[in-house]
Amino acid sequence: MRLRKAARVILVGAPGVGKGTQAERLLARFPQLSTISSGDLLRHNVKNRTPLGIKVEHTMKTGGLVSDALILRLITNELGHRGWLSGAQENVMAFSSPAVGEAVASEGSGVPGIDYAMSSPDINPNAGAHLSAQASDDPSASFLLDGFPRTAAQARSLDDVVPINWAVSIKTPLDVIIRRISSRWVHEPSGRIYNTTFNAPRAPGVDDVTGEPLVRRADDEEDIYRARFRKFEETSEPLLEHYARKGVLWEVDGMSSDEISPKLFREFERRFM
Repeated sequence: MRLRKAARVILVGAPGVGKGTQAERLLARFPQLSTISSGDLLRHNVKNRTPLGIKVEHTMKTGGLVSDALILRLITNELGHRGWLSGAQENVMAFSSPAVGEAVASEGSGVPGIDYAMSSPDINPNAGAHLSAQASDDPSASFLLDGFPRTAAQARSLDDVVPINWAVSIKTPLDVIIRRISSRWVHEPSGRIYNTTFNAPRAPGVDDVTGEPLVRRADDEEDIYRARFRKFEETSEPLLEHYARKGVLWEVDGMSSDEISPKLFREFERRFM
């Protein structure tokens, strides 16, 4: 089955709720859906030593924050580069131009510790209202946005560029998540994640691929996680209210990813297929 219109999706949920698993399953089940990750975009630019990447790398190394405006500019650029914002070429400027240098130099508070920059042209987000009106509704312009927005202010800024038309709030009881993360082990060099209850390594305590030792993340400790959960609730409530007012919020709950996925698939199909 083909999509009948563009799906512009975000997943919202507490750390450890399984957003990554659900994103992978959505992408596998619906091939027309692609992913746009703010973190991947940042890493691409840092790796390729673009002018913006060099600036962001310096900000990160000195403990600064990558601003919301910069993340939004990079996402806008990616959408325009893919041809998903008609008329976008009217607002192009090169990353190496003085205008961009000045904009980046002025970056202040924002999203912490993400590494990003880009070699392709950048679309001026100040033209957001114009771009939003011309965001492509073609099914090929469907994406799952990862890492942004995380706050209501970010969501409002994103609305001016391309409106999200499905915001999914994934909910699992706190005690279930805590039990889940207490069994989680990580291979730090690769980021591979194991769980002794449902995705155990072949040999206890070591990575399947390299044989190197697995570790527990410090922020998976229960007291640290509870603090992260409270912070998530504080920032996510206004974000979810924003999308509820726009009529695009959908909530799903379950005790496991396997329970949530079928519900997610059915609703996606109802809305977009």
